[in-house]
Amino acid sequence: MSDTQQRIDELVKANEVVLFMKGTAQFPMCGFSGRAIQILRACGVNKPLTVNVLEDDAIRQGIKDYSQWPTIPQLYVKGEFIGGSDIMMEMYESGELQQLLTPN
Repeated sequence: MSDTQQRIDELVKANEVVLFMKGTAQFPMCGFSGRAIQILRACGVNKPLTVNVLEDDAIRQGIKDYSQWPTIPQLYVKGEFIGGSDIMMEMYESGELQQLLTPN
């Protein structure tokens, strides 16, 4: 595992909710990242760990390799890859995402 993959793995496993996105929660730099943050807030997640992939090219490419998923944003909950903003929206609309994000 490369250093970048190791860093990503540690972030994903050490935090309950991690969103790899373009920009920050306060200032999303693309519509999909903005929508992902809105969905998380609608689920009651006000302070997810966000990783701005625009600040680190290694992370930007590394997260795609880590998940085998070609696009950003990418959501991880409890160490598990969930998907991008489209999948987040589908899961939100079905109620599945809220259940996943509810503390046990």
